[in-house]
Amino acid sequence: QVQLVESGGGLVQAGGSLRLSCAASGRTFSGYAMGWFRQAPGEEREFVAGFSVSGGRTRYADSVKGRFTISRDNAKKTVYLQMNSLKPEDTAVFYCAAKNVYFGDTTYSQRRDYDYWGQGTQVTVSS
Repeated sequence: QVQLVESGGGLVQAGGSLRLSCAASGRTFSGYAMGWFRQAPGEEREFVAGFSVSGGRTRYADSVKGRFTISRDNAKKTVYLQMNSLKPEDTAVFYCAAKNVYFGDTTYSQRRDYDYWGQGTQVTVSS
């Protein structure tokens, strides 16, 4: 019921910043929890950040706490991931994900929890 398109990836030097965007379209009659994941070559897709349906609860991977911030603009139906102080180990394809939520306001950090995925956007951090 929802389509997700990521953008904003690119090449940046270590210590730099990028802001990723995830534009959502489609039916929005039910609520969605949102998340960002990333996948480096040869690695499994891992959770980066997420928020609950209301946006009132957020969760971050330990590796990005204090550096990344997830946010959203409901009017634009867009989710953002502001990434500061980027490190080479942040290099990965970043994916936006949405989960149908019918009850509750919790966050989700497992890949299997999510129902919809974007195509991904490449983030490369050089040293």
